[in-house]
Amino acid sequence: MPNTSAPTSSASPAAPAFPQPSSASGHAEGVSNEEFRAAMSRLASGVVLVTAREPSLDPDDPGAPPGEDVGMTATAFMSVSLDPPLVLVSLREGSRMDDLLDEQPLWAVSVLSESQRHIAGRFAMKGRVSDRLLFADLPCARGGASGAPLVGGALATLECRTEQRVRAGDHTLVIGRVLTASLPSADGGPLTYFRGRYRQLG
Repeated sequence: MPNTSAPTSSASPAAPAFPQPSSASGHAEGVSNEEFRAAMSRLASGVVLVTAREPSLDPDDPGAPPGEDVGMTATAFMSVSLDPPLVLVSLREGSRMDDLLDEQPLWAVSVLSESQRHIAGRFAMKGRVSDRLLFADLPCARGGASGAPLVGGALATLECRTEQRVRAGDHTLVIGRVLTASLPSADGGPLTYFRGRYRQLG
């Protein structure tokens, strides 16, 4: 419990009684997982597909199996800086994308349109099939700077190089410098995520 008693002398003012984290769960007193999720679900966010190219296990061997494309749906994505151009994506610690971007620094982001809800759902599935099958019928172009897939018809695409990785609780915040930015499609509105569902504006 925080100490909220009055100071014993005028030279030692009492510290503000801010909520202190619980040593058991990491949550401040009075904040449960369910309450935190419910509160944050009221924050509408855009939906993007983060992609990267997994390198070959043996790049010096032309007969070795090629690397595989990897993708994941993300809603925790934001602009950080204009000069230099930086963006941030939050990845679950230990996820395949987190592990891959810890090994190599190049990745890409496709900002999904309202007509691409099926893509968001496909790459957000738990216990999903291999990434190779997920990309099989998806119209993509190969990014020239990152080598990662860029989704056709996306509202915008960005290619990035990791500048910084920050551990934050059970996630990793990956800050990337934007290497290229393009607007493949001007049609339609953005795909958004609000109260646990994909939605569209209007």
